[in-house]
Amino acid sequence: MDTRPALKLTHEGALKALAAAVGKATEMGVPQNIAIVDDCGVLLAFVRMDGAKFISVDTSRVKAISAASSKRPTSGLDPEFATNMAIATGGRMTNLKGGLPIIIGGYCVGGIGVGSGSGDEDVTVGRAALAALGAEQP
Repeated sequence: MDTRPALKLTHEGALKALAAAVGKATEMGVPQNIAIVDDCGVLLAFVRMDGAKFISVDTSRVKAISAASSKRPTSGLDPEFATNMAIATGGRMTNLKGGLPIIIGGYCVGGIGVGSGSGDEDVTVGRAALAALGAEQP
């Protein structure tokens, strides 16, 4: 077979996930940078909440790309592998906590990256976005 069916994350879906993530971050009192990418790592939605750390603008995007590319949450890799991965991709992949793949119906349709809180806070905000889409929870 030369083709396969694929689901695509729409901009409406990305905005829905973004709104849920912002709501959770607001509820927690932790301003965040939140990036949502499609399955190819193309940015679909982004927000830097008032008070979020500016350095986390880039890391949130890289976390989203990493999660979409690997189809798994960021973090938990062997530190040596994580360093090699970052070097090999010119810094476009990371092992920092806060990146989650968006998996719906068994297909990875994108990734969400959250940064500016602790790693656990970032993951909690990301999970709220996944829940809004009915995506699998890692």
